[in-house]
Amino acid sequence: MRKFEIPDKYRSSIISRLKEIRKTNDPRKQDYSPSILNFGKVKFYIARHFGFCFGVENAIEIAYKTVDENPGKRIFLISEMIHNPAVNEDLLSKGIQFIMDTEGNKYIEWDDINSDDIVIVPAFGTTLEIEKIIKEKGIDTAKYDTTCPFVEKVWNRADQLGKKDYSVVIHGKHVHEETRATFSHSIRNAPSVIVKNIDETKILAKFITGELPPEDFYSLFSGKHSEGFDVKNDLKRIGVVNQTTMLASETQEIADYLKEIMKTKFGEAEYKNHFADTRDTLCYATNDNQQATYGLLEQNADLAIVVGGYNSSNTSHIVELLEQKFPTYFISSASKIDSKNAISHFDIHRKNECLSQSFLPESDEIGIVLTSGASCPDSVVDDVLNKIISFFDIEIKPEILLEEFESRNE
Repeated sequence: MRKFEIPDKYRSSIISRLKEIRKTNDPRKQDYSPSILNFGKVKFYIARHFGFCFGVENAIEIAYKTVDENPGKRIFLISEMIHNPAVNEDLLSKGIQFIMDTEGNKYIEWDDINSDDIVIVPAFGTTLEIEKIIKEKGIDTAKYDTTCPFVEKVWNRADQLGKKDYSVVIHGKHVHEETRATFSHSIRNAPSVIVKNIDETKILAKFITGELPPEDFYSLFSGKHSEGFDVKNDLKRIGVVNQTTMLASETQEIADYLKEIMKTKFGEAEYKNHFADTRDTLCYATNDNQQATYGLLEQNADLAIVVGGYNSSNTSHIVELLEQKFPTYFISSASKIDSKNAISHFDIHRKNECLSQSFLPESDEIGIVLTSGASCPDSVVDDVLNKIISFFDIEIKPEILLEEFESRNE
């Protein structure tokens, strides 16, 4: 896989090296068990796969090169480059301006942007409507387009479904940049509707079976369906695609549920003419991160710490999985760990940051699961590990443990 040029400050002496050791010894990722660094009083179970993915590194490389190669030019990002505060704050410090927030609310009006400016498309991609605005201003969209190829793969899948007269069911969060972009591309050729989870899918299914009156669809799925969506006709042939950062297990559950609904409505012999059995459109990194998280769930640890941006979809799904077994703390940086006894962390259910006391148990050896989302720099995870180590009288250096780990894995 291609190596990207990203700032050294995003790499780290511990996590990046640990990843290289695992990659060298398990290039095909057949082993999703965690890497273990035992400092005596604290044992870390570090996920086999996490952190910057192909799409994120590509986006970061393009953004920083754009800054370096265009001194004096105004540079805009349509919205956040990736969902990580450290990276976005650094780009802002270099003079890049965001046109809108992650939900599409504008900071800068399009009339204030002209053909002399540079507009970078973020890794999530953007809508066709925004692409059109940029092109009409005479701004080069291709050179500064950092859309992840796995997002484009979803767009292509939706396009194929539409050309075969299927409607597209998108598993995603309708306010998320990526889902807004996918929806925009999907509706070119297909009636489309967005479902957030299995619960919304079950509601959609009741319109397929006729259990709910068609007119209720437009209020229940307000803002989540294409214009002119015909409930009676557009749910007769469907296929499922997803926002690439959703839970793979839930996408599969949604597809399986809708397949069974079509079997019930049209019969075993005919359902294949009504349900496109598409392969999951989750990106490889999200899948690897989630598989590595299942590997963490097999461990006997005391707690889990997940590092990443609070608006990161793929990170929140890792939190969802881990909190099934461990007390789980979702933090954006090491600064959220106030002391050995206090941590400020994000509650994904209440959507706010809260303070927990005595999060580290009183024990001779504390086991901590540690991982991050796909947009989190290794250096930030290093900072978290080092912050926790600093609370204890630990003499062994991380470099020694890494050498021992490498020798065991040769």
